[in-house]
Amino acid sequence: MLNRVAIASIRRFEIGHARTDQDLVAVEAPLAVELRHAASPERRALGVFMRTPGEDRDLVLGLLYTEGLIRSLSEVSDVLFHPAGDRPDTAEVVLESTVDLTSIGSRLLAASSACGLCGRLAVDGLDVLARRATAAPPLLVPPSLILSLAAALRDRQTVFAETGGLHGAGLFDAEGALRVIREDVGRHNAVDKVIGAALERGWLPATNLLLAVSGRVAFEIVQKAVMAGVSTIVAVGAPSSLAVDAARAAGATLVGFSRDGRFNVYSGWERVTE
Repeated sequence: MLNRVAIASIRRFEIGHARTDQDLVAVEAPLAVELRHAASPERRALGVFMRTPGEDRDLVLGLLYTEGLIRSLSEVSDVLFHPAGDRPDTAEVVLESTVDLTSIGSRLLAASSACGLCGRLAVDGLDVLARRATAAPPLLVPPSLILSLAAALRDRQTVFAETGGLHGAGLFDAEGALRVIREDVGRHNAVDKVIGAALERGWLPATNLLLAVSGRVAFEIVQKAVMAGVSTIVAVGAPSSLAVDAARAAGATLVGFSRDGRFNVYSGWERVTE
């Protein structure tokens, strides 16, 4: 599992007994992201992001796409990774000159794995998502398909099975077949990773795919899905109020608490039909 899992010495307690043991824990490590144009050596810092190492290229590409910094893979000339020992590893993204870097200063972030980008677009207004909504007709999804996604996602979360510490995100087709899955200590990172992988494969806008996530849904996850053209989001956990507002503004289907044979539809319930 590459460097995604670490061994921690622990003291394990059970009723009436304690012993020294070891446990597997998910790795959380910083990644600095810097951008520059192909014709210039000058770098602009985007931020330092806490993530689980692995599929870092997917993470960076997905982040740039869902933040609206790039519109297609053709705008990315290269992504170079520089290990830095006791400092954060650095991803150097080389962009075509058509990409506007003048707004990077207002986007500087020190994002934790827990908060992701912490609602930056929320303060810009939900109309951002309404404008981004795809013109393609949203998918009609039967309840049986929705109920199948949580189990399919969980069965393929290999690092979660080892540690219990990673979120999962997966893109599924309309028949319920898994197209790509990614795991990360940050739920937002896991979504960025699957979107970055989809961008690499030429699947965006992903109007014919569904996004399933293993935890709760906040605004940022709906934002990322809509930016990728996804119109159906299925979560094992609860949505936030702003996630519901965002899904409704974008005309997306939002499903929460999809587990144990039941689920709630918070937006787009008219598209959940046999």
